[in-house]
Amino acid sequence: MKLRFVCQALIACLLTTVAYADHHGEKIQVMLLTGQNNHGWEALSARLEEILDEAGMFETDVVVSPKLGEDMSGFKPDFESYDVIVLEYNGDVWPRETELAFERYMENGGGLVFTHAVNHTFKDWKAFNLMMGIGGWGGRFQESGPFVHWRDGKIYLDDSPGQAGACVDAHAFEVVTREPDHPIMKGIPPVWLHGKDELYSNQRGPAENFTILATAYSDPKHEAHWGPMTHGTGEHEPMIFTTTYGKGRTFGTPMGHVDNGAKVGAPAPAMDCEGFITIVQRGTEWAATGKVTQKVPKSFPGKDKVNLR
Repeated sequence: MKLRFVCQALIACLLTTVAYADHHGEKIQVMLLTGQNNHGWEALSARLEEILDEAGMFETDVVVSPKLGEDMSGFKPDFESYDVIVLEYNGDVWPRETELAFERYMENGGGLVFTHAVNHTFKDWKAFNLMMGIGGWGGRFQESGPFVHWRDGKIYLDDSPGQAGACVDAHAFEVVTREPDHPIMKGIPPVWLHGKDELYSNQRGPAENFTILATAYSDPKHEAHWGPMTHGTGEHEPMIFTTTYGKGRTFGTPMGHVDNGAKVGAPAPAMDCEGFITIVQRGTEWAATGKVTQKVPKSFPGKDKVNLR
């Protein structure tokens, strides 16, 4: 009887490991690709690496691009060696060879994760915009796709003309779960308070194979300091979402602001929020494997109080 119990325990342990193991080994292999951004990419990428390390299930390599304006012709990351690419990049166009390599990677089942200002980048790269689903700024107008909001319990697509992107001044705001049965959202509270962050509004894009997992209300009482809007849109805006591209999976969020020039290790409420940390960890696992094995921590914020790590 004792031997049988030990065997059962061993099998359970092995099955837990297999849940996120792959052909590379025990841990999920992550490329954190960074190097250019109109925000503080050094601070952003350092904090994202910490967030991934804290989960205990990722092995992360940081790949840094050439600096803004430098020669990009030799920039050819080895995407195929990784289960998921966490993209912290908003800058120069990649060589076409690199774009095609990334398209093949996603078509064949790769994973993509992006946060905040990454949604500004690569306006003219059609495949990337399909992977991302929606974006802001960067020259995006109606030809980039409709504005995407949440109305009456479902996605609302607005074909009105206008520039994508409005940035409501940083404040703590409620995030509302819209797809509670999705693996990333299972166990996440229906409403939780996110740490002080910019609230991106009026995002637009192709929104194909696109699922909104959570939203935030862009309140008109808040000023919008960057973009065509002077105040919040009065819309429920996509805050957590997924897309599929071929066999590949994308997890995206416009949350996670850090000021340009911010020092590595400096407090950043948007990224230190327990909710943001948990969502990025779970979203990265899902993008890599299609499953989520991580439990929602007891420290996850509720409706009435921000919880910063």
